[in-house]
Amino acid sequence: MRSRSSPWRATGGHYEVLLRMLDERGELVSPASFIPIAGRFNLMGRIDCWVVRELLGQIRKHFDHLAGRCCRFAVNLSGASLGDENTLDFICNQLEKNAIPQGMVGFEVTETAAIANLAAADYFIRTLKQSGCDFALDDFGSGLSSFAYLKNLPVDYLKIDGSFVKGIEHDTIDRTMVEAINRVGHAMGQGEIALSRKPTQKHKDTI
Repeated sequence: MRSRSSPWRATGGHYEVLLRMLDERGELVSPASFIPIAGRFNLMGRIDCWVVRELLGQIRKHFDHLAGRCCRFAVNLSGASLGDENTLDFICNQLEKNAIPQGMVGFEVTETAAIANLAAADYFIRTLKQSGCDFALDDFGSGLSSFAYLKNLPVDYLKIDGSFVKGIEHDTIDRTMVEAINRVGHAMGQGEIALSRKPTQKHKDTI
C-alpha cells in the first residue's frame, strides 16, 4: 500500500458514499425519515464518524482492487460535525491510521451548514485539506449570500443546487444563475458539478 504522502490520481470512478438504514423488517428507510431524528438527538456526529471509519476500513481492506481502478470517494458531512473538533480529530486519525493516500477521499458539506458557522467551517475544511482531502460545497446557490462568503471558504468544488439546474433548458433566469456560478467558480480555480434531481436518481455532470 502506498504511503499517505503519495499523491493520488483519481482517474477512474468517482463515488459518493450515501447512507441507508434498514428497519426491523429489513426494508430501506428514507434518509429524509431518519436523519432529522438523528439530528434531534444529536447523533449526526457519531453517524458521520461511523461512516468515515467504515469507508476508510473498507478502502484499506480492498486497496489493491481500488487502486487498480483509481477510485475516489466523497463523503457527506453534517453541519453538526463542522463545529465538532472531536469529529475533526477522529477523521484525521482515521486517515492516518488507514494510510489513505492524499486525494483518494474528499468531503462534502452543504452551503447551509457552512454559512451557519463560517469560522468553524473554514477551520474544519482547511485542516482536512492539510490531510490531503478536497472539499465540495453542496447545494450551492440555495443561500441568499452565496457569492459573498464563497471567497472565504477554501473549497475545491461547487455542487450547484438542483433547483437551478433542472430548468436551465427552458428558464433563462435559471440558466443565467448557473452560468454565473460557473464563471465565479472558474475564476477561483474551483470545479463545478451540476445536480439535476429526479425522483428516482441523482444525475451529475461536470461543467
